[in-house]
Amino acid sequence: MRYKSFIFSIAMIAAGIVGAQTTARAADWPDRPIHLIVPFPAGSSSDIVARIVAQALGEKLGQTLVVENRPGASGAIASEYVAHAAPDGYTLGLINTSFTLLPSLMATHTFDPIKSFAPISMIGASPFILASYPGFSPHSVQEVIALAKSEPGKHTFAEAGPATLANLAGVLFNKMAGVQITPVSYRGSEQEVPDLIAGRVDLAYVTIPPTLALLQQGQVRAIAVTGAQRSPSLPHVPTIAESGLPGYEAVLWQAINAPAGTPAAILTRLNTETNKLLREPGTANALAKVGVEAQSSTAAQLTQRITADIRKWHDVIVSAGIKVQ
Repeated sequence: MRYKSFIFSIAMIAAGIVGAQTTARAADWPDRPIHLIVPFPAGSSSDIVARIVAQALGEKLGQTLVVENRPGASGAIASEYVAHAAPDGYTLGLINTSFTLLPSLMATHTFDPIKSFAPISMIGASPFILASYPGFSPHSVQEVIALAKSEPGKHTFAEAGPATLANLAGVLFNKMAGVQITPVSYRGSEQEVPDLIAGRVDLAYVTIPPTLALLQQGQVRAIAVTGAQRSPSLPHVPTIAESGLPGYEAVLWQAINAPAGTPAAILTRLNTETNKLLREPGTANALAKVGVEAQSSTAAQLTQRITADIRKWHDVIVSAGIKVQ
């Protein structure tokens, strides 16, 4: 009994030492640069958002945030890296809506989108514009639905490939409206937009910043936006939800997470500082210029968003017959 009591005492002392070391590390954090892992290439919308946030958050933390691009496998490469990084607050991940598609699209992966990560905060969200060429007869969502129902499969929408969010926005529209508007795949906006302007495709789900000039020039027409609320950039354009499909939403949101096991004190500080910077006009305006509306959140709210979107997009992917990779 004395031996067991002695071993127990040693174990408790060791646990106390480890706990004290962990607390000390969290108290001293950050004392070196922090890496923010981005799942898409330099120059992408996610990369631009990451650099805006990294600059502002680094100033608040008094430490450099290094943006590190690890593109590939629809974001899975970056997520695996973050999931298996040391949970010490020096590796963070930028994630977006594509993160919630991975469980449905990847046949195998070495992380769990909920259990392998510690959520920190939302950053913001940007809707798509449901746009048409100027000569397209429907001017509203209800008119688009009516035309598509009268001519099943005849009309088209441009997209950047199966399982991209723009593609899934169109698939969700088809599902909720009970129509069949045919997707036409493009490699990028360089080919997609000229075909939309020329009327070789009827519709497209396009991002706001590069489309604003085309709208002003009358080269394309905005029928609706895909967010839950109207976009501050296009306040006169209704949402799809208010135009005949209640509950419709397809937005590209951005957020920050960390490896599971990151000390609670570090996560709390990151959430606090991120929410502060998102409320500042300088950061909010910088994000707005790239079509992102700043949105702060608690860690729990981010988890709820991730969980809901995993379920939502899984149903859309399955109903569309999109195969896992």
